[in-house]
Amino acid sequence: MRFGSLPVLVLTPALLLSSPCLAAKAYPEAEKQVLELSRQAIALRSVQGEGNKTPEVAELFRDALIKGGWAANDIEIVPYKDTAYLIASWPGSDPSLKPVVVSAHMDVVEARPEDWERDPFTPVVENGYLYGRGASDTKFDAVLAMEAMMELRRQGFQPRRSLVIAYSGDEETTMDTSKLIAERLKDAKIVLNVDGASGTLSEETGKPLYWSWQGGEKTYIDYKIEITNPGGHSSMPRLDNAIVQMSQVLERIGHYNFKPELNDITRAYWTEAARLEPDAELAAAMKAFVANPADPGALEVLRANPAMVGRIATTCVPTMISGGHAQNALPQGVSANINCRVFPGHSREEIMAELEKVAAEPAAKFSDVTGDDSVMAPASPMDPEFVAAVTKAVKAAWGPVPIIPMQSSGASDSMWYRALGVPSYGASATMIKESEDFAHGLNEREPLLNIRPGITYYLSLYKDLSAK
Repeated sequence: MRFGSLPVLVLTPALLLSSPCLAAKAYPEAEKQVLELSRQAIALRSVQGEGNKTPEVAELFRDALIKGGWAANDIEIVPYKDTAYLIASWPGSDPSLKPVVVSAHMDVVEARPEDWERDPFTPVVENGYLYGRGASDTKFDAVLAMEAMMELRRQGFQPRRSLVIAYSGDEETTMDTSKLIAERLKDAKIVLNVDGASGTLSEETGKPLYWSWQGGEKTYIDYKIEITNPGGHSSMPRLDNAIVQMSQVLERIGHYNFKPELNDITRAYWTEAARLEPDAELAAAMKAFVANPADPGALEVLRANPAMVGRIATTCVPTMISGGHAQNALPQGVSANINCRVFPGHSREEIMAELEKVAAEPAAKFSDVTGDDSVMAPASPMDPEFVAAVTKAVKAAWGPVPIIPMQSSGASDSMWYRALGVPSYGASATMIKESEDFAHGLNEREPLLNIRPGITYYLSLYKDLSAK
C-alpha cells in the first residue's frame, strides 16, 4: 500500500472510491456515507453552553441508523442539561451474552472562527483531508465506526453477542453523560473506545509506522495549595511571607520525581517501542528502563524527553498561582493549583500525602479540588482475545503494521467503564501523522485515506468480538 501521494490530491468522493492507494476491497455505499455524515456532524456546533447542538448530532446519527436497519425502539437519545447521549443496540442472537460496546463522543471543544483559516463549523474537503472542529476528535471516528456497523448489517451478518453504540455528549467538559452511560452498560463484556487516532503515519512517506491500542490511562487530579498569613505593611517584612513560602513549595514540587513504575501494558509498550525507535540512545534507554525502572541513565534520557516523561510515572506540575492584595502590603494569602496525572494503582489521598511531604511546609494546606470530573481506574487487562482480534483487523486494513500497547497520559470515557470493572480499550481505526494531529487546536483535520481501511478494520473486529 502506498500513501505518499494522497496529501497532494483533492480527494473527491469519486476519487476516494477508486483510489489505488487504499485497500483493494471497496464499500461504495459505506464510504460515501462516512464522508457525508461526517460533514453533517461537523456542521453542528456541539459545544457546551448556549446553542449546544449535541442533541442534533444524536438525532442525525439516530436517523442514519434507522435507515441502516436499526429499529427505532433499539435507539435511545437521552437529554441531559444542554446536551444528550445516544445508545443504539443491535441485538445479538444470544441475549445471555454480555454486549460489545463501541464508545465515542459527539461534543467538541470550542473553536473561534476568527482564529481559523477555515470556519471550524463549515466542513471542507481539501487536498485529501476533511477540515473542521471534530474532524479528528472525534466525529469522523464516531461516524466511521457507526457506518462500518451499518455495512456489516447490509452484508446480512447476525452477531451472536449484541453490538451497542454508546456516544456521550460532554466528554470534553464535565463527562456527566459519560458516567451515566458507563453505569447503564456496566454489564458489557468489552468496550471499544474509538476516540482519536490509534495509528501513526510516517512523516516522510505517509505509510503506517505503527498502530497502538490503549489499555490504561493516568488519572487526572487537581490539588489546591493555600498559605495564609496575617499580612501587614510592606515596610515591615515578616520571615513567613506567604509568597516566598509558596515559591519554595512550588520549587520543591516542580523538581520532584515520583517513583518510576511499570505495569503489563507499559512494559509491553516500552519493549515494542524500543524496537521501532530510530534514535539509538532513546532506544537503549527504553530497553534499560524495562530491565530496571530505577536505572539512573535510562531515567535521565527519558525524563529529558517531553513525549516520554509522562509514561514513566505519576507527574505533578504547578499550573496556576494567585496571591497578594496590594503592591505595598505583605500577602495575606497565596494559592496554587497542582495538576497531577497519576499512574494507575494510586489513590488521591496517597498522592496528596506525598506532595505534602515534598512541600515540607507546615503552613501549606492541601485540598483535592478535582470534583467529579475524574475517577481512579485500573488498567484494562492484556486480554488475548482482544489482542488477537485487533491484530487481525489491523493487518486486514493496513497490512503487517507493528502493534504496540500503550497507556495514555490523558483522559477519556474509558476511565468510567474501567472504574466499574469493564475492560475498555482505545482502538480507533484511523491513522495520522503526528505533525497533522490538531485535535483541540486550529485547523483540525482528518486524512480521508482512513475511510476504506477503517471500514475493513471494523468489519473484522466486530465480527470476531461479537461471535463468541
